[in-house]
Amino acid sequence: MRLNRRELLTAAAGSIGLTACGESRPPNILFLFPDQLRWDWLETTSGMPVRTPNIAALANRGVLFERAWCASPLCAPSRACLAAGMEYDRCGVRGNGDNYPVDKPTFYQELRTANYHVAGCGKFDLHKASSNWGLDGKHLLQEWGFSDGIDNAGKFDAINSGAETPADQYMGYLHAKGLAEMHVSDFNDRRGRVGYRNVAPTPLPNHAYCDNWIGQNGIDLLKATPAGKPWFLQVNFAGPHNPLDITESMVPLYRDVEDLPPANRNTQYSADEHLLMRRNYSAMVENIDYWCGRLIEEVEARGELENTLIIFSSDHGEMLGDHDWWGKIVPYEASAGVPLVAAGPGVIRGVRTSTPASVMDVAATCLDYVGLPVPASMDSRSLRPLLSGQSESHREYLFSGFEPWRAVTDGQYKLVRGFDQSLGAYPSGSTYAEARNLTPMLFDLVADPFENRNIADQAPDVLRRLDEALSG
Repeated sequence: MRLNRRELLTAAAGSIGLTACGESRPPNILFLFPDQLRWDWLETTSGMPVRTPNIAALANRGVLFERAWCASPLCAPSRACLAAGMEYDRCGVRGNGDNYPVDKPTFYQELRTANYHVAGCGKFDLHKASSNWGLDGKHLLQEWGFSDGIDNAGKFDAINSGAETPADQYMGYLHAKGLAEMHVSDFNDRRGRVGYRNVAPTPLPNHAYCDNWIGQNGIDLLKATPAGKPWFLQVNFAGPHNPLDITESMVPLYRDVEDLPPANRNTQYSADEHLLMRRNYSAMVENIDYWCGRLIEEVEARGELENTLIIFSSDHGEMLGDHDWWGKIVPYEASAGVPLVAAGPGVIRGVRTSTPASVMDVAATCLDYVGLPVPASMDSRSLRPLLSGQSESHREYLFSGFEPWRAVTDGQYKLVRGFDQSLGAYPSGSTYAEARNLTPMLFDLVADPFENRNIADQAPDVLRRLDEALSG
């Protein structure tokens, strides 16, 4: 539902968690963060036959952002922008070949300084270039600001670094269970050759499937949280990142689902092939939703649900063949757009908003709820005024980028520079300064949500306004 300002404030007043003395309690924070989940692939999207009841329930008791972006649609820079609370051009991590500088501040450090127990598990990707996670999964976690946790490699990084000798705890687990050789063979001999088209299930048993392993790690970390101390827990699922390696038990989930959205403007594969791939992607998303539910249940079992801020998002999206693109790194909504849902103490209930917001804003939001000032060095802006109903606006513009393109949106119109749709690509190796003069792409995301019509020559005033925002 959509509420007016008076209704927003009334809803907020009824949902703020207070102690018996009337004083606000420091909230816990649970941050659920899958990898490569596009913004629209949830039950909360009208007509989408994907079952994500736990995320839908979270949206029903909180706020769902219908226009959220990542600062950069690639793993390492997106997660670096989040950790630093900075836009892509200021963060310093340009791509997956760059490590997050150890001396660069993070919002995790701020939380730990405020006496929070800061924990996390899964794929952080803050030192992706080094391929060194430690067999205990704790390499550099302390330096980034964590009190405890397990950092593991992403799907392909785990294979590339630990095929023979494990370099992260997940591959160490598979080696110890005698499953590593089978898993490596599945990736190298089958997944690598045909990519997304391989929809065969992984030979791994359920307990060894990476997202199941990460979800259980999250529950274990939550159970190990010191009693009586506020906590922050970030759970970084490895899926639904490609390859589409679902388990045998996940195959029946979407075997008979026929009405998944078809690929938009794809010339590469048949409709039947796309349907098979999208079924696997959907099954991976539903499995992640299951683990989100398990984690939320654990919070409730601790008696802490009413005083826990829960945020669900993703580092970037997934093209799934739209516009003949797969994966991410491009400026289309399926790549740069992400889900963003928040619920908890002081958060208004059951509201959908088209107000632009960035995943990067999670940093300032967490600091604000903890009662910490947002460092002046951050570009991140707290969502709390909007979540509490004290404001109806947040950002005038959203930005996203990956060398050499940059994009900006006001929520309705979107301008892209440095990426030429007619080329179906961008000039590899170029900088934004070199590619900026390519034909601009301007879309009306309300009238044309699939970005099929470039209206740059039809709306000069809009083009000029967004260009100024992008240049400023």
